[in-house]
Amino acid sequence: MTGIPAPVRPPGLTRRRALTAALTSTAAVLGAGALSGCGSALAADESTVRLWDLFSGADGGLLNDMVRAARPDMPGTRIERTVLEWGTPYYTKLAMASAGGRGPDVAVAHMSRLAGYAPTGLLDPWDLDTLAEYGIRREDFADAVWSRTQFEGRTYAVPLDTHPFIVFFHPEPAAKAGLLAKDGTLDAEAFSSPDKFLAAGRELAKASGKQGIAFGYVTDTAQGWRLFYGLYRQTGGAFRLPAGGPAEVDVDRMAEVIAFMAKLVDGRVNPRQLDYSAAIAAFANRQTAMILSGEWELGTFRAADKNVGAAPFPTVFGTPAVYADSHSFVLPHHPHPDAEHRRRAHRAVAALLKAGQIWATAGHIPAYRPVTRTNAYQKLQPQSHYAQAASHVVLDPAVWFAGAGSDFQNAMSQVLQQALLDGLAPDRAARAMVRRLNTFLSKPSPA
Repeated sequence: MTGIPAPVRPPGLTRRRALTAALTSTAAVLGAGALSGCGSALAADESTVRLWDLFSGADGGLLNDMVRAARPDMPGTRIERTVLEWGTPYYTKLAMASAGGRGPDVAVAHMSRLAGYAPTGLLDPWDLDTLAEYGIRREDFADAVWSRTQFEGRTYAVPLDTHPFIVFFHPEPAAKAGLLAKDGTLDAEAFSSPDKFLAAGRELAKASGKQGIAFGYVTDTAQGWRLFYGLYRQTGGAFRLPAGGPAEVDVDRMAEVIAFMAKLVDGRVNPRQLDYSAAIAAFANRQTAMILSGEWELGTFRAADKNVGAAPFPTVFGTPAVYADSHSFVLPHHPHPDAEHRRRAHRAVAALLKAGQIWATAGHIPAYRPVTRTNAYQKLQPQSHYAQAASHVVLDPAVWFAGAGSDFQNAMSQVLQQALLDGLAPDRAARAMVRRLNTFLSKPSPA
C-alpha cells in the first residue's frame, strides 16, 4: 500500500505567515466568526469525507447527484457537503481554516487560485499512486489543465472540470448567414481573423434582423479580462509576470487586441452598452444571434432555446487559445492527517470524477477525459461540440494575485471598459494595464 506523502511547508513559513499571506491574496479579512462551524470539520467519523464547495443552485443539485452516483465506487464512505458563499468569502474562510489545521477533508477551488495557496503551506499534496489505485491517472487529464496543478514537483489539485469562455449561437440565423459547416457546427474559418470575425458579426446581424454578437462587459468585474486574455494569448505575445516586476508583455499586441474588442462593440456588431445580465437576456430572447460567454450559461440558454448551438472560441489571431478556469479538488492542510482517512478522501474524489457525465449536463467539460470519450458524452449537444476547447485552454497567470473573483481581474476589466465604452485609445489602455500589472507585481508574494 502506497503511503500518503507528508505535507510540505516552505522553510521559514509559520502558520501565522501563511494565514496572513492568504488573506492578502483574497483582499479581505473576516472576523473571528468566519471560523464558526469549522470545528465540526474535525469531528468527522471515520466513514465521512467532509467536502467544502461553492456550488449552489443547479450546480449544487448536480453535485448531489454525483455524490449519489459515486456511492458504488466508494463503499463504506459518505460525503458530507458544506456549501459556502462564492468568491472572496469562500477563499478567505478556506485559508483561515487551513492555516489552523481545521479545514475539511477536501475542498473545491478554482485552479486559477492555486498559486495563492499551494506555496503558502495551506494545502497538502495529493498522492498520485493512491489515486491510480482508484483508476485516476495523470494521463487522464489534458496537459493544458494538469500543468497548473503542480508546485515544486508535487500535485496540489485534481481537476474536476474545465469551464471555458466560448461562443453560443442560434442555428437559424447562423445558417442563414452561411456560417455553419455541413454538420451544423460553427464554421471556425469564417471567424479566423479580426476582419472575418467582424464581417461574420455583421452577417449575423443581417440574418437576424437585429444584433449580431452580444458581449456583456459593462460594470462586470471579469468579462472584459476573459475576452482580452484569451485573444491576447492567441497572438503568441509574451505575458510573463516575474515577482517584483516589471511585467514582460507585448504592448503593441495588447493594443491590437483592444482595438479589435472595441470594434466588436461599435454598435453594428454588438450594442455599445450591455452589462452582463442584459447580454444574457438579449441572447436568450433572440435579440442577438450570437453571444460571447462562459459555458456555465448553457442552462439559461437551453431553457429559452433547446436547440442552441455552441463552439470553442474561434482562433482569431493565429494560435489556438481559449480562456478558461477549472474547478478542482484540493486537500486543505492538516498537521497530522490520518493516513487511512486520507486514502478515503482520495477514493471519494476518484469516484466523483468517474461520475463526471452528470457534471457535463450543466455545460462544464469534465477534466477526467475517459468521461468525454464515451458515447453518452458524444450525444450531449452542444457540449460535445466545444469539448475540444479543453486542449487549448489558458488560465489566469500563475501569480498569487490573479484568479477567479480577484481584484486583479476587476482592475484589468476596468481599464478595458474605458477603452470599449469611453473611447480610451487602445495603446493608452494597454499601457494603463501594464501599469496596473506592475503595481500588483510590486506587492509581496505570499510564497
